[in-house]
Amino acid sequence: MKSIFESAAACVAECDPTRKVSISRETADGWRNGVLSLDKHTPLLAIAEPGRPPQPLLVPPRELPKRGFNTLAGRAALIHAVAHIEFNAINLAWDAVYRFRGMPQSFYDDWVRVADEEAYHFSLLQARLRALGYVYGDFSAHNGLWEMAKDTAHDVLIRMALVPRVLEARGLDVTPGMMARLSVAGDDETVGLLEIILRDEIGHVEIGSRWFRWLCEQRGLVAESVFRELIQRYMKGQIKGPFHRNARLQAGFSESELAALEQMGRTA
Repeated sequence: MKSIFESAAACVAECDPTRKVSISRETADGWRNGVLSLDKHTPLLAIAEPGRPPQPLLVPPRELPKRGFNTLAGRAALIHAVAHIEFNAINLAWDAVYRFRGMPQSFYDDWVRVADEEAYHFSLLQARLRALGYVYGDFSAHNGLWEMAKDTAHDVLIRMALVPRVLEARGLDVTPGMMARLSVAGDDETVGLLEIILRDEIGHVEIGSRWFRWLCEQRGLVAESVFRELIQRYMKGQIKGPFHRNARLQAGFSESELAALEQMGRTA
């Protein structure tokens, strides 16, 4: 029987976006249906870079195109930026499955589910881009999510703290504002897609919160203190606000954590 680790590595390695979506969804189905094993003897090899198409061109964030809401090109650039995040999130979810061995089976259940939903999100956005006359790769993008994946590859606790609870949680803060501006611009179809994504992403961040707290408990650590320390170490305390409090509370943040984040946001 093929292992989930082998299959996860194949999903990360796939370069073609449409194929990455299809094999991700097939792999998730296989895991749920019990046709993939949790063979802990599967070799663990380094993944320096995920499979990705030749385009988009990866550039520093300051060189990204402007994302206006009142022109077709501007809205396409915005949708492309979200699609790029979702594409990277597929890789990040499968990397978590592949890389972090010896976790409870429910950890793999959770992250296979995340990978499946991220693949679904990307397919929605890819279709929306095509409907507007664009394709994924037409705009430049940045590589921040995967850079953080590399920085946290050595410790599942740090990965759970910083990828779902910092980088992905930022989407919870900014998506409602994007939806409001797109609604004003009359793009209700994209608003509908973002509603689906926001709903699911709250669940994804909650999964990160839950496993981060579990890992802290296993190691005898105080989760909220560790979270603040990791932000200082890896993010230099630079956290952007404002924060979508209700979404973050649903996603497993405590009131005291939000207060600490808001203080960091004011001093950033």
